[in-house]
Amino acid sequence: MSAFKLLRERGAGHRGLVGKLAVARVLLGIFVTTAAGRAATYYVDGRHGSDQADGISATTAWRSLQQASRAPLQAGDRLLLARGQTHGGQLRFTGLKGTTEAPITISSYAVKDDVANLPASIDGRGTPAALHLLDCSHVIVANLVMTADGGGWGTDSGKGAEMRCGILVETVKPGDFEGIELRDLRVSGVSYHELGFKRPSDDVKTPNGKSRYGWGVRFIARNERAKMSHIAVRNSVIERVDHTGLKFTAPSGGIRDVDVEGVRVLDAGGPGIQLSGVVDGHFSRLYVNRSGSEGDSRNWGRGSGLWTWDCRNVVIERSEFLNANGPGDSAGVHIDYRCRDVVVQYNLSVNNAGGFCEILGDNHNCAYRYNVSVNDGFRVKGRNGAFQEGKTFWLSGYVGKGKGVGPFNSYFYNNTIYVSAAIEAKMAVAPTAAGVLIANNIFCLERPSRSVTGDQLRADQRGGSALERVYFVNNAFLRVDNWPADLGIHDRAPLIGDPDFVNRGGARATDYVPRNVDLVKDRGIRVPYLPGDKVGLRVGLDVAVDFFGHPIMGAPDLGAIELP
Repeated sequence: MSAFKLLRERGAGHRGLVGKLAVARVLLGIFVTTAAGRAATYYVDGRHGSDQADGISATTAWRSLQQASRAPLQAGDRLLLARGQTHGGQLRFTGLKGTTEAPITISSYAVKDDVANLPASIDGRGTPAALHLLDCSHVIVANLVMTADGGGWGTDSGKGAEMRCGILVETVKPGDFEGIELRDLRVSGVSYHELGFKRPSDDVKTPNGKSRYGWGVRFIARNERAKMSHIAVRNSVIERVDHTGLKFTAPSGGIRDVDVEGVRVLDAGGPGIQLSGVVDGHFSRLYVNRSGSEGDSRNWGRGSGLWTWDCRNVVIERSEFLNANGPGDSAGVHIDYRCRDVVVQYNLSVNNAGGFCEILGDNHNCAYRYNVSVNDGFRVKGRNGAFQEGKTFWLSGYVGKGKGVGPFNSYFYNNTIYVSAAIEAKMAVAPTAAGVLIANNIFCLERPSRSVTGDQLRADQRGGSALERVYFVNNAFLRVDNWPADLGIHDRAPLIGDPDFVNRGGARATDYVPRNVDLVKDRGIRVPYLPGDKVGLRVGLDVAVDFFGHPIMGAPDLGAIELP
């Protein structure tokens, strides 16, 4: 998704005026207007500017964000903040309308006394969000730093004051809002409460926390008739926030066409990235480390690196998810319930407390393939407040309240999984699961694995009648007891042997290149459709390359990495 096909054009009311009207400058808060086709640039200089100036040049810049928020931005216009300065307060706009060809841009500009050459910073302390875009379209925000660490609430904080954000993009009015792009940003240090506040201990046991939090970047569609589309977040850092780093929230299908690339999320108190109600999303080149952080007493203290809920057609790939923490969930990536066609591929997942593969109920045609997992799922239920076991592999029918449903047609193939002898690998499969494919994986578990039940549904599979439509075949296991004997589903044709990894126990994908050619090379099978499933995966079951992008020639090798 390299370009947005967006249709709204700037109004034609000024046509014919180009060259006839000069810029009208009026002081004392009445702003400049320009002829159509002549984009305006407005400047904010917190050291040398004046809110009595017109703002249309670096020498007549405004001083405050409050004045800048009144700028009459139209298609093609720019609002620039002086580099190397911290601008206090909130930048807030409602109803901005750029176009595909002429988006509105909010960014930084160089000033003479900017010796550090740093981007402009907005300190939203005491406001709901450092930057707030409401019902806006075709806006680019680039090369800025946002922070909002405590500070109470101002008189214009807005109804409810239920949260604080670094950046908040939301739609309230019915309509289609599109083309928001965030790039080259740093959102750092966002907390609802003052430093030293201690979060209630029971908050971490609730699904998303009950008290108020600071969030990094949020996209929210609040009205079922308000739609967001063509959203991009690129090459940005989000760090040290109370709860989720990057979050998308909408009624089912309310946010569409999302492209997130090159984003780093560090030390989020909740999940690194979370999406609800998203259709058609591509998430790539992410680096998420220490989600669910307990490094600040204001943090929630629980969260997967990334998780989806009620989403369709989402690919999560070529990313790293490391060191997720928390007493529940907190996998590298997990697929929460009511999703369809979510594919997790080509990722490195290391040392995540909750585990590697987690697919919950009423999910359809979701997959984990060509990933490398190292020491995921080390959490032990009942230890240090944990109320769920960590798991290497988990299919759960959980859909909230009520009986379990599905998941349906879960595809799990060509993953490389290593668990050290210090960790007991655990597996759980719901009896409601219908359609399970497990093939071509390497399970290198240093000790016997164990089946577990009862984390969300008391009736997780352990023995009993066979599941419907299972294709479990052609996986390599280090030991014959790497898969629990009482789990109810088993490999029909397992391979037993040591893959002889380059550096077993390392934390890099290159450590898990297998050297046992006879065990691995060309020993994979072509992955078939599950019986009764005519869909497979929307992006296709066959892949052209392995974890490192090497072409797959002939029969695939076992695991995520092809041998030359």
